[in-house]
Amino acid sequence: MGLILFLGDGNVTSPDVSWSYTGFNKLREWLAEAEGFDLAEMHGFGGDRPWSSVFTTLAPLLDHPDDDAPDLTPAQCAAMLPRLEAISSDPVLQRHLDDTLQLVAVMRFCLNKDVELIFGDHRPAAPL
Repeated sequence: MGLILFLGDGNVTSPDVSWSYTGFNKLREWLAEAEGFDLAEMHGFGGDRPWSSVFTTLAPLLDHPDDDAPDLTPAQCAAMLPRLEAISSDPVLQRHLDDTLQLVAVMRFCLNKDVELIFGDHRPAAPL
């Protein structure tokens, strides 16, 4: 079982991106490192450092529970996209390039369709 991020447009053929929960955590650790802090030090990830002590446009993604939380809004996706694209084009940071590019593509679709990015452990079936 894992985590799927997909468009909230009701179309089961829209693009998505998926990871194991461990893989998604590794991506978040890497993105936090790219932003200059250690995710393990942060509140909710084993540490007590408050999220208000770091400035990153990626905070809604990095501090997002894996499930049972509000989805990311189109505005949040729009705010995060430039930084994710910058990270994905930095040759030093390319170890998670494929994951980041998939996330960028899915967020771009969310923004273009003005729909939420939904966090779930499965994608709903197509209506009959």
